[in-house]
Amino acid sequence: MTTALDTNILIDALTLDATHHEQSVEWIRTASQAGPVIICDVVLAEIAPTFNSRVIAERALSRLSIESSPIDADVAWEAGRRWGLYRRAGGPRTRILADFLIGAHALLRADAFLTRDRGFYGSYFPELVGPQPEL
Repeated sequence: MTTALDTNILIDALTLDATHHEQSVEWIRTASQAGPVIICDVVLAEIAPTFNSRVIAERALSRLSIESSPIDADVAWEAGRRWGLYRRAGGPRTRILADFLIGAHALLRADAFLTRDRGFYGSYFPELVGPQPEL
């Protein structure tokens, strides 16, 4: 089973977040025991400021058994389609296209998705399955 990670879970694990660090690390470990754990290019971009270099970031991801999985045209199309539906339905600009790229990537490239933002992703990507983190 392939699991995609949202940025918030990865930031929790990488920055020793006092509130969510332990649980996020445990979710990642459990997911990696079930199969590959992946992040998309957008998540990689969002964690980049956490590190002094790409080499250090790649080492940290490797220690957590996390692989990078690129966004392709299918993912981009699905993200754009859902973002358009969101905006036409009156969705405010509090959500940006990056959130939809992360969701579309998880939908098309993974079997499960780990995020603390279940409300948003549950509304706009109800097909996403997998662990439902209790916080």
